[in-house]
Amino acid sequence: MNSPIAAAVRPIGQPGKRLELADLVPALLEDGLLAADDARQVLRYASLSTSGQHALVALAQRKLISALTGKPLELDVLCIWLAARVGLSYRHIDPLKVDLARVADVMSSQYAERFAILPLEVRGAEVTIATAEPFVVDWVDELGALLHKSINRVLVNPLELKRYSVEFYSLAKSVRQATRKGFEHERNNFEQLVDLGRSGRSFDANDAHIVTIVDWLWQYAFEQRASDIHVEPRRDLGNIRFRIDGVLHQVYQVPSAVLSAMTSRIKLLGRMDVVEKRRPQDGRIKTRTSEGKEIELRLSTLPTAFGEKLVMRIFDPEVLMRGFHELGFPLDDIARWQEMTGRPNGIILVTGPTGSGKTTTLYTTLKHLATDEVNVCTVEDPIEMIEPAFNQMQVQPAIELNFAEGVRALMRQDPDIIMVGEIRDLETAEMAIQAALTGHLVLSTLHTQDAAGAVTRLLDLGAPEYLLNATLIGVVAQRLVRTLCPHCKQEGGPISDEQWHELVAPFRAAKPARSWRAVGCLECRMTGYQGRSGIYELLVIDDELRALVSRHAELQEIRRVALRAGLRPLRLAGAQKVAAGLTTVEEVLRSAPPMTG
Repeated sequence: MNSPIAAAVRPIGQPGKRLELADLVPALLEDGLLAADDARQVLRYASLSTSGQHALVALAQRKLISALTGKPLELDVLCIWLAARVGLSYRHIDPLKVDLARVADVMSSQYAERFAILPLEVRGAEVTIATAEPFVVDWVDELGALLHKSINRVLVNPLELKRYSVEFYSLAKSVRQATRKGFEHERNNFEQLVDLGRSGRSFDANDAHIVTIVDWLWQYAFEQRASDIHVEPRRDLGNIRFRIDGVLHQVYQVPSAVLSAMTSRIKLLGRMDVVEKRRPQDGRIKTRTSEGKEIELRLSTLPTAFGEKLVMRIFDPEVLMRGFHELGFPLDDIARWQEMTGRPNGIILVTGPTGSGKTTTLYTTLKHLATDEVNVCTVEDPIEMIEPAFNQMQVQPAIELNFAEGVRALMRQDPDIIMVGEIRDLETAEMAIQAALTGHLVLSTLHTQDAAGAVTRLLDLGAPEYLLNATLIGVVAQRLVRTLCPHCKQEGGPISDEQWHELVAPFRAAKPARSWRAVGCLECRMTGYQGRSGIYELLVIDDELRALVSRHAELQEIRRVALRAGLRPLRLAGAQKVAAGLTTVEEVLRSAPPMTG
């Protein structure tokens, strides 16, 4: 964001002193951002209103309107203005881009607090230091001499500086204390290493420092809108990564022993076997965000070469309250989907790869169907989200309770609607068909590239074609595409003919005059995207398709007939979102498979 004023015309503050309202107000008045009446009002009560606050914070809290732009003088606006005025770069602190382990070694927390500064980056011979007091510079020469590096000062939001100074150093302290307190953990990997003189004792999962690190990790993930947390052991340092809008981001590295203790702590909370590290396990945890909102975590461990890898999938129960339009369904697809799911019996399938939003679509659909007049039962592996309106059953392979046995048991529970987590084998497919034939509506998932592929997959499993024709209502295939950030997206140039042809071929969809491009801002963490939306391909089984199923037609032929009947493929659905300015051509091409047939 560019400052609306020119370069500084006279100094604002005094060297060595912290900013005061009396310094800022004349400069804002001079640059035309503050009206004379507002300036007098602020100065009149300046000594009474700051209460030890940073001058910028105190000014922003007055909710003044810029005389230049007519917009509120918010804290970020004031910070950007001040940075331009004093000749510094303005930086938004993005915790995902800060190497906490490295910057914590630049200076002590006491030193950082004394001068109200925070190290953000160490690169080569330069250290980037954040400050909200541009005229307090006593530390610059001293720190540069100690580190033997040049100092690059950047101005930051004073509230961010205060918050992250506490968080960064608290986390670094917890990791450091945990490392000092513990000993080398037992190496459970393919590179068995014997260190002479080591006791081999592992960390206590209930150690206060480990508890602090795990709590920080969760709250941090919730704030960053992460959908998954990956805790990955490596030879010396363990990695922690977040998946945000479908893309993984490196967050932090901790010593392997600390990572092992973190995993044990999380397994303990998830009621998993902490001692067992040789086989995969599943668990779940229910917790709250700092705002008090309930969040569910689904846990999955996997033994790897360097120890247990842990993935936590984050589920927001509020997703069940969303409507189909909020998920990304176009209006015409909503009508067709509701007509399909409103039938009293039959099979409806949702297909797509892992992470394509199938579970969200199913849960949202069931939530709309689960009235007081119907009995909704599910059999899942594992139960993704707990929903009081459903009767949910967990698959238990250890006692031979698989999907097929689960459906068989549910049939004796007088259900109206049955959701089967996934059809993986012929036995499950046959039980789903049997349930549909006996008057139940069955919803389930498959892993196929597109909607037509679900039909051939069931035939390949061995499901009789005459029973499929009698029960299969339709299939929806889906993907998730990142949506452009509404705060920074900009109109771009025209879409090239080659790109548009790749997107919509073999159709002749009208190309929009212009496209939108991802730019990047503070709201979207400079990615240009914020959130995701679904694109959908709905296949309704009609008489012509049933004739193809009866003779085991090839996949390509089923696709061709479906396209002639009006099927809108995934890329064409994505093209409609491109034309509406919701996403980009590149994002749709990355997420949706090419059309064939």
